[in-house]
Amino acid sequence: MNLKEQIDLNKLPQHIAIIMDGNGRWAKKHGFLRTIGHENGVKSVRSSIKTCIDLNIPYLTLYAFSSENWSRPKFEVEMLMDLMVRALKKELKTFIDNNVVLTAMGNLDLLPPKVKKNLEQVMEATKSNTGLTLTLALSYGSRNELIDVVKNISDKVKNNLISPSDIDESIINEHLYTHDLPDVDLLIRTSGEQRISNFMLWQIAYAELYFAEVLWPDFSEQEFYKALLTYQNRERRFGKTSEQL
Repeated sequence: MNLKEQIDLNKLPQHIAIIMDGNGRWAKKHGFLRTIGHENGVKSVRSSIKTCIDLNIPYLTLYAFSSENWSRPKFEVEMLMDLMVRALKKELKTFIDNNVVLTAMGNLDLLPPKVKKNLEQVMEATKSNTGLTLTLALSYGSRNELIDVVKNISDKVKNNLISPSDIDESIINEHLYTHDLPDVDLLIRTSGEQRISNFMLWQIAYAELYFAEVLWPDFSEQEFYKALLTYQNRERRFGKTSEQL
């Protein structure tokens, strides 16, 4: 029996988030420039999107570029931005054909104008789709997101739109970048690193964490199935005892 056949279609996560790590190390391992690693990483993005579509998983969020990544060498950042423009243009037909909705979160105003324009065009072209919601975290940092939440709620309190006594989890959820998304069920990080790296700190409060040893360009459908099977073999208690489930 292959891995896909072992997956219980009734116990799939609704929202999967992935920290796509290891492009640079993959390139170094194979004797290539780091930029070649990023280009090969796009193949794993396509594979992950296809897997979610095939299994009817409704939400996939990819950590594509962190707020800290701006400090990388200028050449690498420029290459990543160029790669993003090319990938968005190339994948638009695939998104349309497969009913994928593209969204993005983060400080998008920091993106180069050409990247932001292409991103907005693809989001506009796919906004009426009803299938997989693919969210790209770009120029994103969870601490920055939470600072924005505090500022926005504070402004509303100051203007008597919200009472301090009304602030609860639902109010905070409404002000997150991900207010239209459910909490993350499964967080995957590739490359063997076991860190969260400032990614969706609020939204992964009860997520199952899966750390894959493979580098991101080697994260195939089979590796995705391994993550799903591990998820399905865990007991998600949300603070309860096993007997209460």
